[in-house]
Amino acid sequence: MSAPRPFFIDGATLPATTPPKLTGPWSPADTRIDRAVLVPLPSGHAPEDVAADPSGTIFTGTHEGVVWQLRDGAFERLAETGGRPLGIEHDPGDDSLIVCDAHRGLLRLTRDGAVRDLTRSAAGTEILFCNNAAIARDGTVFFSDSSSRFPLAHWRRDLLEHRPNGRVLAYDPAARTTTVVASGLYFPNGVALTPDDSALLVCETVAHRLTRIALPSGAATVLTDLPAYPDNMSPVGDGTFWIALASPRVAIAERLLPYPRVRKAVAVLPTWLQPQPGKHTIAALVDADGTVLRTLHSPAGHYPMLTGVRQSGGRLWFGSLTERSVAHVDLG
Repeated sequence: MSAPRPFFIDGATLPATTPPKLTGPWSPADTRIDRAVLVPLPSGHAPEDVAADPSGTIFTGTHEGVVWQLRDGAFERLAETGGRPLGIEHDPGDDSLIVCDAHRGLLRLTRDGAVRDLTRSAAGTEILFCNNAAIARDGTVFFSDSSSRFPLAHWRRDLLEHRPNGRVLAYDPAARTTTVVASGLYFPNGVALTPDDSALLVCETVAHRLTRIALPSGAATVLTDLPAYPDNMSPVGDGTFWIALASPRVAIAERLLPYPRVRKAVAVLPTWLQPQPGKHTIAALVDADGTVLRTLHSPAGHYPMLTGVRQSGGRLWFGSLTERSVAHVDLG
């Protein structure tokens, strides 16, 4: 049985910060996400991530535990994990899917709908918040365990606590072992491998930054501070990467950083009384050094809480933590 989870946060005392303005490469000049085509799910909601295989089939998982595949414009139910599927990656080694399930840990899902547990623990502790993954050429699966203290249902508490509770793990499918690559991360979320598999790029949501983790040493280098909260990320295949940014940074949350007791009280308030994410969502294209190459925006919140992004051909697909559809825009 899992150990009881803390109800109260233990907030760090930190200096207040000020969210930067969306200027320069972050300027909302391209607002095409506000005109995104919505593809409604047959049932359920919150398709948190989107994945694609070489044929262009799109995959997503919902709050209800269902993994859907979208082929020829129609959704088909592929499987039910019995948990909460978040990040999904296509494994070219055997054409299966790697699924990060927030409740069950790391899973493998085959095309006949069979679900198999891969790992639920690392270094003697349970994987509490399996979130997003990347697959190396040798089959190793690198993935984020976003919080050692708060499960998915209480993700807001981890953000308010503002401590480095997360880690990045590696699952070796040949040895069936799971090791810790790096720890002490601020809600590690999206992960992606550089083209030569020499490093991971990791989105740290709480610290709103992009970090590079060298392999195999695990040495971490912060690449860039971000003006919004990053979620999942995915490689394009040419050395660039898309990052989904769910909301611009929330000013009141940053002003509360010097006051851990206030944040402790805020954490147990009803959700609607806590600091709220904005509706403005962003998809950013970056290179392996974290340089921002392009941004797409939704200032009007046509597709809010954008948490997943994936390029398939000339189309960019989106997932959301709140919506009842996936969405897409054409690139050009």
